[in-house]
Amino acid sequence: MSPASQPLQPLSEILGELADNPAERVSLDDLMRRFGGRALGAMLLIFGLLCMLPLPPGATTIFGAPLLLFAPQLVFGSAHTPWLPRRLRDRTVPMGDLREGLSRAARLLHRMEAVSRPRLPFLVGPGGERLVGVVCTVLALVLILPIPLGNILPATAVAVLSLSLVQKDGVLALLGYAVTAVSAGVLVIAARIVIGFVQHFLTGLSPG
Repeated sequence: MSPASQPLQPLSEILGELADNPAERVSLDDLMRRFGGRALGAMLLIFGLLCMLPLPPGATTIFGAPLLLFAPQLVFGSAHTPWLPRRLRDRTVPMGDLREGLSRAARLLHRMEAVSRPRLPFLVGPGGERLVGVVCTVLALVLILPIPLGNILPATAVAVLSLSLVQKDGVLALLGYAVTAVSAGVLVIAARIVIGFVQHFLTGLSPG
């Protein structure tokens, strides 16, 4: 079998190898080179998975911010040529801060890959990629907001949608859109509850 016809290495294996890497630091440029032509979808997937994990307050703002750089590039048809400012590409982060998260993300991704295969290609073609980019951009805006427990559903949607592009699986894309709709519904209900509580509180403070 020629190298060109060999199947691509599963992303879960790449994440596992990164988690086992003894290096003390890693740069975003290193990560993108490791993923090759799947770099943009893979980076969206990684940060989506990281945002799904139980994290301390403010962590989803940090991990969600790169999504605002990557997701819009899908809208403009840059799925295979991710762009980052050189300053960010060269910035390194301690592997100690990422190792546990990458290991857990690799295990979760392995389970997702096991049920995925190329299906419904029209949902993950060029038009589908742009729609995923629009949805993930909106979800990234939600993720960077300091909403208590508001990260799990939007992050899940980002992870599923980005995996659908990597795996060319339109069924996963449909699942990602469904999770997005549920996430939007939950956020609307939560917003109404908060607004109602504030209004009730302010009414109680008003004289007479």
